[in-house]
Amino acid sequence: MKKRYLVIALIVFSFISLFIGVTDISIFDIFSLTEDQLEIIMISRVPRLISIIIAGTSMSIVGLIMMQLTRNKFVSPTTAGTMDSASLGILVSLLIFGSASPLQKMLVAFVFALAGTFAFMKILDKIKYKDSIFIPLVGLMFGSIVGSTTTFLGLKYGLIQSVGAWLHGDFSMIMQGRYELLYLSIPLVVAAYLYANRFTVAGMGEEFSVNLGLNYKRVVNIGLVIVALVSAIVMLTVGNIPFLGLIIPNIVTIYQGDNLKKNLSHTALLGAVFVLACDILGRIIIYPFEISIGLTVGVIGSGIFLYLLLRRKSHES
Repeated sequence: MKKRYLVIALIVFSFISLFIGVTDISIFDIFSLTEDQLEIIMISRVPRLISIIIAGTSMSIVGLIMMQLTRNKFVSPTTAGTMDSASLGILVSLLIFGSASPLQKMLVAFVFALAGTFAFMKILDKIKYKDSIFIPLVGLMFGSIVGSTTTFLGLKYGLIQSVGAWLHGDFSMIMQGRYELLYLSIPLVVAAYLYANRFTVAGMGEEFSVNLGLNYKRVVNIGLVIVALVSAIVMLTVGNIPFLGLIIPNIVTIYQGDNLKKNLSHTALLGAVFVLACDILGRIIIYPFEISIGLTVGVIGSGIFLYLLLRRKSHES
């Protein structure tokens, strides 16, 4: 988990990513690229690389924020209904605005993601049985209800294929002009860093935070707005990347402890490296075809999630 090793891994994987694809471009051609090869790299592969890094970084960080604010290691945008609510918002934007712009879709998805996240937090307040594994199960059930509503509306209005495209994370369609919305995640990540210490204090509980002079509700609301907005942006641009905001923060906190500000850089780097590695694996395993990032991260992420659950149980027993 040393930062320099993560930086080296990120650089190596980024370089490899630029030279994997259907069009054969060798690393040895880097100083003698043809005009067509240069266009492929600049129009398709560089935007794909940038979107992978931004999506991996931002989703890992918002997962860490949710973990801190809910004081639960198994709560993330995936297990709290945030991503499902964002997908419902995208569908509603298609129904309301026939030819909605990406920004309009993002704003509607943000409103729904924020509403879904607040609804989950309200459910948490009402639950008396606060077992660490029970809480995310409630979130998964809540997300399933929202997801079922999305599927029903999609079937009713003939938009199920459009919904399916957003529900499944995929970088294969990323190219110049179709990923720039992800840049909005960068100032949100910066805001997360600036508020990191306050999120850490808020994670200790409302009573403790108020005693220290922290405006607990405002800090939690800012955290949830960051989570919802990043989730909406990534969902709209890339699609759903399951378990990313869950497994990366857990791995980091196992090795680094629970100091959020200290963990942010490690979480960002590990998230980017993990998504890059999964994307490269998905592109070479059935080359020249590719497996979507939603599937590769879902399979590997679910395995790690089960391991974390079993590890938690073994520690408790």
